[in-house]
Amino acid sequence: MCGVVGIAGKSPVNQMLFDALTMLQHRGQDAAGIVTCHEGRLFLRKDNGMVRDVFHTRHMRALRGNYGIGHVRYPTAGSSSSAEAQPFYVNSPYGITLAHNGNLTNTRDIHDDLFKTDLRHMNTDSDSEVLLNAFAHELQKRGKLVPTADDIFDVVARVHERCKGAYAVVAMITGQGIVGFRDPNGIRPLIYGSRETEQGTEYILASESVAITALGFKVERDVLPGEAIFIDEAGQLHTKQCATNYQYSPCIFEYVYFARPDATIDGISVYKARLKMGEKLAQKILREWGDEHDIDVVIPIPDTSRTSALELANMLGVKFREGFMKNRYIGRTFIMPGQQQRKKSVRHKLNPVELEFQNKNVLLVDDSIVRGTTCNEIIQMARDAGAKKVFFASAAPMVKYPNVYGIDMPAKSELIAANRSVEEIREIIGADRLIFQDLDDLKEAVRTTKVPAVREFDCSVFDGVYVTGGIDEQYLDNLQQQRNDSAKNEQDGYVDVNIDAASVDLTGITEE
Repeated sequence: MCGVVGIAGKSPVNQMLFDALTMLQHRGQDAAGIVTCHEGRLFLRKDNGMVRDVFHTRHMRALRGNYGIGHVRYPTAGSSSSAEAQPFYVNSPYGITLAHNGNLTNTRDIHDDLFKTDLRHMNTDSDSEVLLNAFAHELQKRGKLVPTADDIFDVVARVHERCKGAYAVVAMITGQGIVGFRDPNGIRPLIYGSRETEQGTEYILASESVAITALGFKVERDVLPGEAIFIDEAGQLHTKQCATNYQYSPCIFEYVYFARPDATIDGISVYKARLKMGEKLAQKILREWGDEHDIDVVIPIPDTSRTSALELANMLGVKFREGFMKNRYIGRTFIMPGQQQRKKSVRHKLNPVELEFQNKNVLLVDDSIVRGTTCNEIIQMARDAGAKKVFFASAAPMVKYPNVYGIDMPAKSELIAANRSVEEIREIIGADRLIFQDLDDLKEAVRTTKVPAVREFDCSVFDGVYVTGGIDEQYLDNLQQQRNDSAKNEQDGYVDVNIDAASVDLTGITEE
């Protein structure tokens, strides 16, 4: 999962891009990057680390120009080397930089075709670099000194035909403008907004609405599945549907876990969706555990589950309490490689407030259960703090299948629910009771009558139905070899020598 932003401004955009990436930091804490354009020259800064650590004053001063794009990343394809930090750049044609959120499912086929047929070399294993080269190759085939908006849209249409999977993209074509587009299923989010200034209208594209409103822009609407938006050098906005077959199938896990609660994606309030998840889960508890559920207090596992847990407690008529204090300087644990590292991080990340646990039957609420490692540690922490009984509730259904669309969920063999019953999972994590959300209830919680176009979702991690098709056992087996903990540890031990850790003026001047 990543966050992308692109701004076509009337004044320098470096600070706006920085602020937008800060608002999107929750979507990726592994690396960050910004590239800007000024008088036909590109200025790039990217490196591993949080936004605040990657960009210092000297870097911000070097990022000149009124147009630019930015990216925050955690790796799902390739390695975590700084060489794979985005945006990526290709010189021909024009000079194109690209930032991508999502994951292609036919990367290898496109990579081989680009190398053998299109004679394009790629320097990393990233599917984003493959996507960039596919886009650049199609644009180069047009052979125009100044491409029109229709040329750009034709290129995006060809990318839709060639690339399978999930992608929300912002790209900057040097001297031409900024383009944003979304895959034909709308799996990954992309939103655009505008702002009136004395110099004219400024435009922004971003993964979540919070990055738009925080900068004082007005949210115009979501980019539709398969649609492309192009803001040219003159500041004119052009839009076109570029896919022949398109449908709304946004990733439902955005609403469960990834998006900020104050975000609105595809017209759906994440906060309201999570309230309804808590309501639906409370109804299931009453159905299955009855009115005599024996719960004294509901405690969320911060932060994502807090909204659902609050509504659940209200529905059950029991106390809601903050029982864990969070260290906000520890990253999201389910994406950390290595079971021991995850266990250690949980203990450093959360600290119990003992008086909320002592001699109580506690219902812990989390957004989901992936590996179960953190659940086991948290339940033990609750017992150590004095809880009599520890119940556990997941606001999401059982995660049984790996994600192939840009969420770095582990190999199937590492998913605790892959081949186990609820009772088996309960025993492994050490809970006295365990309950999961039903998938139909989750869908109903996210749906809203205000947005009738969004009726179905990508729920592949729960039901194994991959909306783009083409995902078979062989594909998942190959994915498992790339994503299991041992493979990631091996990648982390690889030392990659590259020049991307510096601030680079892509005309050839390097600033330290």
